[in-house]
Amino acid sequence: MTTDPLLPIAAIVYRPSDHIEPVLLEAARALAGAGVRLGGILQHDIPTTIDDPCGMELEDLASGERFALSQDLGSGSEACRLDPDALAHAAVAVRGALEHGAELVFINKFGAQEVSGAGLRTEMAMAVTSGVPVITAVGERFLAEWQHFTGGQSTLLEPRVEDILAWWRTLPAHA
Repeated sequence: MTTDPLLPIAAIVYRPSDHIEPVLLEAARALAGAGVRLGGILQHDIPTTIDDPCGMELEDLASGERFALSQDLGSGSEACRLDPDALAHAAVAVRGALEHGAELVFINKFGAQEVSGAGLRTEMAMAVTSGVPVITAVGERFLAEWQHFTGGQSTLLEPRVEDILAWWRTLPAHA
């Protein structure tokens, strides 16, 4: 048995049928309403047409700015629609939030980009090593990679707002 404390990082483990974005957004709004200084980014799905149900944008929680996450590659394209410039913009938003005293950082997902060593993986690590708690979502299919990334020292949550809020209250500075 280990007595090592868990890192101040939590992951909502979700299934493909779970709608995780509204859960994260509601939790972020509840925490902000309670006076918590938030940073990080959350995703909003924005279907633009019937033929394009995958439009996405990110919201910078510190500034409220929204910017496109997906790029238009034209009809019939099967390439990854993630806009690398948007990902860089998201990284800057997270780093800026850390520099300006965010108490909690939301990062929409630990997904394929993070599993491959890219995405916002570095920013997650920066937040945790600087003592700023992080909340993210991890699809069941990436749970093993998440556990490897955190050394098994994260808190795993169900996709429920009340679980996120309860986790926040357990952190030493907020208990």
